[in-house]
Amino acid sequence: MKLLLTTLNSKYVHSNLALRYMYTVAVGACDFIEIKEFTINNSEDYVFTEILAGEYDAVCFSCYIWNVEKTVYLAENIKKARPGTVVVFGGPETSYQAEEFMSRHRCVDFVVMGEGEYAFSCLARALCEGSGEFEKIRGLAYRKHGRILVNQRAELLVFDSVPFPYSVLPCDKDKIVYYESSRGCPFGCTYCISSLEKKVRALPTSRVLEDMEYFLANGVPQVKFVDRTFNWDRARCKEIIGYIMNRDSGTTKFHFEICGEFIDDGFIELISAARKGLFQFEAGIQSTNKKALAAVKRSAAVERLLDNVRRLAALENVDVHVDLIAGLPFEDYYSFRKSFNDAYGLSAGLLQLGFLKLLKGTEICERAGEYGYEFKDKAPYEIISNKYMSAEDVCRLKQIEELLNLYYNKGGFERALKYATEVFSRTPFDFYEEFSFFYSLKGFHHRAHKKEDMYRILLEYSVWKCRQLNMPAGEFQRRLEDDMGGFLNPEAVKKFKKKGWGLDETS
Repeated sequence: MKLLLTTLNSKYVHSNLALRYMYTVAVGACDFIEIKEFTINNSEDYVFTEILAGEYDAVCFSCYIWNVEKTVYLAENIKKARPGTVVVFGGPETSYQAEEFMSRHRCVDFVVMGEGEYAFSCLARALCEGSGEFEKIRGLAYRKHGRILVNQRAELLVFDSVPFPYSVLPCDKDKIVYYESSRGCPFGCTYCISSLEKKVRALPTSRVLEDMEYFLANGVPQVKFVDRTFNWDRARCKEIIGYIMNRDSGTTKFHFEICGEFIDDGFIELISAARKGLFQFEAGIQSTNKKALAAVKRSAAVERLLDNVRRLAALENVDVHVDLIAGLPFEDYYSFRKSFNDAYGLSAGLLQLGFLKLLKGTEICERAGEYGYEFKDKAPYEIISNKYMSAEDVCRLKQIEELLNLYYNKGGFERALKYATEVFSRTPFDFYEEFSFFYSLKGFHHRAHKKEDMYRILLEYSVWKCRQLNMPAGEFQRRLEDDMGGFLNPEAVKKFKKKGWGLDETS
């Protein structure tokens, strides 16, 4: 039997960790098994043709909120082209309502529910041996005699029993390599899938250090830990971080999601000695509204969280990302303004403004009616409105998010943005809100723009704003020029100056 493990990643640089786990546990069960990864940006015909050309007996899809719609459509067409092909789905998008999912999508023969290593290894063996004995496989939903049968869920694995996912497959040097040293989360945030597992299962530290040695020795460019809270055990976190620093090859960058409240003086002191570019940390702020945080069962120690993350972001040798979620219970538009300003004031390298997604299986999805949530029926199930934030409010925040990404997160405007947020408006949020109105009224949101034209657009806004404030625009333009000179290459700057600051209406 020929078996394919496949998925549609969101970007080419991403790789799928789940497929590598499944390959590692099933490689001995089948005559032929391979991985092929595509992206949601590949053409449907390309992906369809590539899979059909392989003449696989079974095609197994890893499914997430960003790819479920396209993946189902692809599976339907594969079934039409080759009705005998066995189609297997797994991943968060299918795990919590497997029977309903299979009822809606008749092209799906099997669903692996939850943690997949045990169920998939058993399924692969049963398919390859042709035994048809699926009823004993825990964590599996399947079709039999026109019925959908759902077996009992498998018990959570002893995580140390799961093999290193790169033990039989090499790491892709042109992609981000994903790794997990623990499963589960110590917190119970009601909007997060990880909260469904009420404990943390961690690999022994010795095993993690051995795995890190593999990445360092092989010069992997970037390793991203998918642990939901890497620093849940502070001593363990520091030991792993310290090992990476001592064995640093000068090539690999490591990304961790951490809890800002768990940052302490020892962590700051340790990180401050790291090579610049070795570490990237992501800290979830989500909101600074304590009532909103309490409603989603998230710690409300806001002051300590902000202070710790500010100290970390002040280090010049690490990259720090912070996250906000718009649409939490009890947070209206004006409350979110404060959350935005608090997070912006941390001066992190990236501020991600996200919107609440009511994911299947989460507590907040079950309680959607209580908070008056309207959300999109199709993945990623993003909020439209709730009792506290209207659809119009959400749309206004979407416009702010666009400019935050274009100007703050993509970089190249540091001096100008500092001036604008301090001089043009009372707070950073007020600046982005007003700039987004200007951007929309001028019709700039209708098309994409080259980087150099983003400087021209911001200058056009500043001229309008300075006229309102009865002040000269020259100081702001000088800051923009400094930003541009430090970000664009000299040839691009030369072309910019030749063309001038005037914005071509067709650009």
